[in-house]
Amino acid sequence: MKKMLSIVATVTLCGSLSACMTTAEHDNRPVKPVSSLPAVTIHPHVVEQQTDNTAITIEQIMSDPQWIGRTPVRPGWSIDGKKIVYEQPIENSNLYTVFAAPVTSPKNVKPVPLSEIYQYRFDERAVSPDGDVTVFRVDNSVFVLNGENNIVQLTRGGEALRGIGFMTDGRITARVGNSIIAMNIETGQREVLLSWAFSDKPEAVTPARDYIAKEQQALIYYVAEQRRLREAASQREQDIRQVSLAYAPETIYFNKNDRLVSASVSPDGAYAIIATTENRATSADTDIMPHYIQEDGRIAALRVRQRVADSEQVQHDVWLVNLTSGKKSKLSYLSLPGYNEDVLASVKAENAAARGESYQVNRLPRKIRLFSSRNFNNPSIRWHESGKHVALMLEAADNKDRWIVSVDFKNSAFEVMERLHDDAWINYSHNQFGWLKQSATLFYQSEQDGYSHLYLQKPGEAPKQITRGQFVVESPSLSRDDAFIYYTANKKHPGIYEVYRVSTQTGESEALTDLNGITDYRLSPDNRTLLLTHSKVNRPPELYIKPTVPDTPAKQITTTVSETFLSLPWAVPQVVAIPSSHSKQPIYARIYLPDNYMEGPARKAVVFNHGAGYLQNAHLGWSDYFREYMFNSMLVQQGYVVMDMDYRASKGYGRDWRTAIYRQMGTPEVEDLQDGVNWLVENANVDVNRIGTYGGSYGGFLTFMSMFKKPELFAAGAALRPVSDWAHYNYGYTSNILNTPDVDPIAFKRSSPIYFAEGLQKPLLIIAPMVDNNVFFQDSVRLVQRLIELEKTDFETAIYPVEPHGFVQPSSWLDEYRRIYKLFETNL
Repeated sequence: MKKMLSIVATVTLCGSLSACMTTAEHDNRPVKPVSSLPAVTIHPHVVEQQTDNTAITIEQIMSDPQWIGRTPVRPGWSIDGKKIVYEQPIENSNLYTVFAAPVTSPKNVKPVPLSEIYQYRFDERAVSPDGDVTVFRVDNSVFVLNGENNIVQLTRGGEALRGIGFMTDGRITARVGNSIIAMNIETGQREVLLSWAFSDKPEAVTPARDYIAKEQQALIYYVAEQRRLREAASQREQDIRQVSLAYAPETIYFNKNDRLVSASVSPDGAYAIIATTENRATSADTDIMPHYIQEDGRIAALRVRQRVADSEQVQHDVWLVNLTSGKKSKLSYLSLPGYNEDVLASVKAENAAARGESYQVNRLPRKIRLFSSRNFNNPSIRWHESGKHVALMLEAADNKDRWIVSVDFKNSAFEVMERLHDDAWINYSHNQFGWLKQSATLFYQSEQDGYSHLYLQKPGEAPKQITRGQFVVESPSLSRDDAFIYYTANKKHPGIYEVYRVSTQTGESEALTDLNGITDYRLSPDNRTLLLTHSKVNRPPELYIKPTVPDTPAKQITTTVSETFLSLPWAVPQVVAIPSSHSKQPIYARIYLPDNYMEGPARKAVVFNHGAGYLQNAHLGWSDYFREYMFNSMLVQQGYVVMDMDYRASKGYGRDWRTAIYRQMGTPEVEDLQDGVNWLVENANVDVNRIGTYGGSYGGFLTFMSMFKKPELFAAGAALRPVSDWAHYNYGYTSNILNTPDVDPIAFKRSSPIYFAEGLQKPLLIIAPMVDNNVFFQDSVRLVQRLIELEKTDFETAIYPVEPHGFVQPSSWLDEYRRIYKLFETNL
């Protein structure tokens, strides 16, 4: 048997997570390294294996997940920062109960009365620069928590305030309709700082539009006099507005064919940044999805997104508004390095050559916009607390550049701080940025060196990198005193995430947790405590707290996993580094091994393909694919070997791993699956002719690509909610990786399974939800029609009339996985 180098990661897995905090009594059977392979143990603890031989059943694992336990969700802090807060599902309901406990007595948990939930669950909040006052919004009401710990209601109902922030004079700013106001939180007095409209600016008189009108105004005294009077009245109103407190500042007018993207006023009230874009439809009348199961027995036509093939690039115009003079200035992109580079020239030339044409390089300006922000209240605009500095994050619509810029207010111009260019695409994750509070210094994330890291930079100066290494920095949070930036990272192992903090002065990082598995955090408002969410590979998340002081233990404060779950013999997969035939980096994969797997005849195996593409699943925490984890455990109990691979494109391994699929989705991943299959055959006693595969969404796409392009790889496959033609998927995700069909049809044809359907030779199960507004049901319909026309016979389709992309009904989950299990049992 050929030997390959592997790295096997193990973690402490306990019967109850509270036992993980002390010396627990474990089953003294350690996790076995893969037979005949040298193993490097990441964390040398033994792993508890359940001794109960109760059978795992599909009926159990696909039932309502509440049977697993009432896992705490949405952890956070009360508005005063004195209590931890989380939610748990109400039994037999899709509603949740809010719980709270004093940070000084975290196990003294009590449900929050409905009348007090607003103090624990709010839509947005802002804290004054001195930290003494907090303003928060719940629905359409705004409250103030003052320094004496009293909550005062500022507004109730009416048009909601959005995007709340503090001004340097102690007032708050907020958007209300088409204006931004300032409000005194002690008196309730409010003032309009800025208002805007998308229409022609009203004018007292307009120039004559033609010869007849011109002569009319010249010849007829009455007409001329009426025009003079209107001009005088208009000028009088302007003069009064300039000096009278009774009038708000004049409205700022923008092109009537545009709409607002974002508006933000400086904390000192001197300037505003406004972003606008063309107001055009984002979907057509044909962008609909039928929903066949309705209360009235009819068919509903639901609106859905555009396809990437129908989408157009979007340009944003960014304006600087002087709030004293009312003058607005359009900020030019000409200062951005690369603003007119033809970054797709080689792609366009390749496609032109395929058509028998030639391509001439184009130096026209690229379309540029604010970096995508999913939340209007958190746009890609960051003001320093002083109001004297502002930073914006911009991106090219072709996804190849990201710029961080500041603004020269005097000259109404951008000043470039960083250009991040990627020949493939800019990562849509890892783009947090903001100002230090006590200096004009920006912190931001960047993949400049190939991994997401933290940088500090002052306008006009070079950046300073403060984290570095072959790991990924996520979830940065700045401390109140600017001393530290807290973050999570997978430093110890690609599949282990811990909490760290880095000094903004020295650049030295220190670990704050050592729990192994997956750990996330919420920093308390006073920065003294971390509320942690921690999970193991075979245990759902629980909550812990610990001081932010290093070398202090984390204490578990919830224990929510059910006895039923704990009684079942869940598998403990090893994370193995499988050598790659196409990359210097290994391919990390979860390997599920049955007892005595090296004994007896070669075994059957299943390969699970995670979804999303850019997602990490071969880690040492609880998976979002928890049903699949349990299904894989059931297969292992029945003697299967299971592999779950973080193929190229997966998250957590740096820029090069992510972008390996650029313009060739489905090629590197299938190459990696081939390496994984070879590894199973050579090292885990697997029969090469008895391997199946399954996966959903992107994982379903990979099932198609592997079975169509490498029909010898798997004996059977199940494709769940699969993409069959990327031209029908959305713009934001697809254009990053494949550009757009009008520019790069080669990439779309190279990457779409429907063009390779003639390669199907083995049994295929297609599982298609019909109310899927992510991957449309039409993807499966078109592929099925293609298979019919190719006279393929070895495929079946199961449809689910009420299910969206992520199934909801337990009966649908059960039916789906019964079919997958039957596929494997029949064909492997």
